[in-house]
Amino acid sequence: MAIDAPSSPSAQPWSDRLRHSTVILIAAALALSVVVSLGEMSALHAAIVFLCIAAAALIPWRLHDPAASRDEVRRINPVESAAVAAVVAGMPDPAVLLDRAGRVIHLNAAAAQLAPALRRNELAQFALRSPEIITALREAIATTEARRATYLDHVPVDRWMELMITPVPVPTSFGGADKCMLMTFHDQTPLRRVEEMRADFVANASHELRTPLAALSGFIDTLQGQAKDDPKARERFLGIMHNQATRMARLIDDLLSLSRVELSAHVRPDTLVDLLPIIRQVADGLEPLASERQVEVEIQLPEGPVMIAGDREELLRLFENLIENALKYGASGGRVIVSLTSGAATDGTQEIRIMVRDFGPGIAPEHLPRLTERFYRVDVGDSRSQGGTGLGLSLVKHILNRHRGRLLIESVPKQGATFTACFPQARGPAAT
Repeated sequence: MAIDAPSSPSAQPWSDRLRHSTVILIAAALALSVVVSLGEMSALHAAIVFLCIAAAALIPWRLHDPAASRDEVRRINPVESAAVAAVVAGMPDPAVLLDRAGRVIHLNAAAAQLAPALRRNELAQFALRSPEIITALREAIATTEARRATYLDHVPVDRWMELMITPVPVPTSFGGADKCMLMTFHDQTPLRRVEEMRADFVANASHELRTPLAALSGFIDTLQGQAKDDPKARERFLGIMHNQATRMARLIDDLLSLSRVELSAHVRPDTLVDLLPIIRQVADGLEPLASERQVEVEIQLPEGPVMIAGDREELLRLFENLIENALKYGASGGRVIVSLTSGAATDGTQEIRIMVRDFGPGIAPEHLPRLTERFYRVDVGDSRSQGGTGLGLSLVKHILNRHRGRLLIESVPKQGATFTACFPQARGPAAT
């Protein structure tokens, strides 16, 4: 759809100009008539003055030159135009455009989220305090050459970032050329996580799988040898082999789950989920284990929904590990309580707390700081006899870290243990 440009004064019809100037002409005629009647001016002179006034009112004077307006527009800094801002805003990675002095000209939403202290028309080095960033930025400004830097961002979780600073030639307002600096940030965390996952998996799997594999190999040799014709020994050995194979499968499953959570630890879940059906589903699924261990599970949950931003599958795994641990290692107490409350965290924000308490033998104080380490066990023999892999609480900790939560462990020997998973409360209505 074309938009017609406004017509210039010279294109307006005479009738329109006369109509717009009527008041001026009438006022001039009355004033001159009064002056003539008082004898201050002759009628001829008054007529000449009136004609001059009429000419000034009716002749189209061009006081605004469109060409001059276009020149004014050209004098605006081209880098600050809306088109450049749109290009920077449309970049998928965090991007910041700086002038030669290092002041921010444009930045996109991803960059504002990565570095909330960035402000337009302010120096970027004051907002980006990483030494690697500042060094690369100063060198790029001084040499007007591209620079690359890699750094580790620790807040809110560890993220490996790669910074690219690229000089961008731009025209100036006076027809010359200058160079701005385009900073782009590339998240290298997934690649680093994959590398660490591969290394950890090989190291941990080779260590933890050695025992069940040795047991399986030994029993297979026995069944092929002296116990080949002994039905009673064969049944016993096959049962042990089944348990060892189950343990290996669970160990591999826990390792893969832990690796997946670590791989996405820097990406916070943004889907709202209700905790209550998740907890009830886990409790119902563990009811056979509770009956086998003769443990009563008490669920103390509110009536209304309790919403948090989370990953449903990971939350299922988290509560399954916590409640299953209570049923296995606190079974002697005969009771496990699962409750949900809300309260203020240490920083004053509201959080949701899910407590899993058992009344078993408890945990000695020297073990509490290390419970979430990989493969750490308070009692190695008891843990393995219970089918534990030593990864359950480590997986719980990493899931909570991804959800920006925290794990609290309280225990007194012979009085049971309480594991509390704390989650930030979702914005919006959430009944507790």
